[in-house]
Amino acid sequence: MKNMVIFTDLDGTLIDYSDYSFQKAIPALEVLRKNAIPLVLCSSKTRKEIEYYQKKIDNKQPFISENGGGIFIPKGYFAISVMNQVIEVSEIDDYYMVTLGAPYSDLRNVIQSLREKGFHIIGFGDMTVREVSEQTGLSMHEAEMAKEREFDEVFLHVGDEKERLALLYSIEAAGYCHTSGRYFHIMGKSDKGKAVAILTELYGKVYDNLFTVAIGDNPNDVPMFEQVDYPIIVQNKNGLYDERINTSRLIKADGIGPEGWNKAIMNLLSSPP
Repeated sequence: MKNMVIFTDLDGTLIDYSDYSFQKAIPALEVLRKNAIPLVLCSSKTRKEIEYYQKKIDNKQPFISENGGGIFIPKGYFAISVMNQVIEVSEIDDYYMVTLGAPYSDLRNVIQSLREKGFHIIGFGDMTVREVSEQTGLSMHEAEMAKEREFDEVFLHVGDEKERLALLYSIEAAGYCHTSGRYFHIMGKSDKGKAVAILTELYGKVYDNLFTVAIGDNPNDVPMFEQVDYPIIVQNKNGLYDERINTSRLIKADGIGPEGWNKAIMNLLSSPP
């Protein structure tokens, strides 16, 4: 029998964009918990935000923050000897951490330099907690956590398509990467796929016959999709699949966000590939 590990995006996938609820995914979450199937949250959200959702869904697995910038592994989850075979780790609070992303201070410097070049952009670091809350629909508490960034800056751009292309080119020319989804993100050379590959290797050292799954909804999930055996995309709020994603072997879930997530997981568990 295959040992399954599931990697999942949060916003627009496991949780709904409109009210940040995961209620429609609860049946599948309970089945995963009952069967001790690891569910690894892999999100653009910060460590604090992901910890918040980890507690809500009673999940004690490793997680990946800020588009692959950091991997957080609970102490005692993998043996140190196993981790040392794969990657260098450091200790922070109750975790072993793998740092893949650029320091947040460097990203803020890039944002400032882009503004000085005339680009009209504003990052979460330029906003107050209330402004982030109003922009995203997050509660004040969640908006405060969203501002506690370590490896990735979220930003908005005001301008036409020509300026936007020039902006993204300038980010690349400065040696950084970017993603687009609900918002733009600037980061170092990290991405979800690199982080998923590291955790997959770690799981492969403790589980025989490993089978990996990834579920997401937008282009920043593509690197994650490309690293797993079974990539799944859920529908966006309009009931459509993001046309920018053309990953091979992609499975299309029947449903928007957490509803599609729930159906995909239940189908997968009832009829494993």
